[in-house]
Amino acid sequence: MASSVQILLVGGTADGQTITVELDSNGRPPLTHHHIGSGGLADAQIYELETAREEAREWRYRWTGPAV
Repeated sequence: MASSVQILLVGGTADGQTITVELDSNGRPPLTHHHIGSGGLADAQIYELETAREEAREWRYRWTGPAV
């Protein structure tokens, strides 16, 4: 089993980018990702994990809005 995985970001300012995240002991990525923008924490965007294809254990992070 992989200890990290690349996940697609969908929506928001980082739409289409991928990030590499560490998997937990159950083989799952973190439930949220805070994407830091060019303005630092003031530009942070929140992405929430969702399943793209359960049978293949594929995920994506969907944009939910700005952190502030």
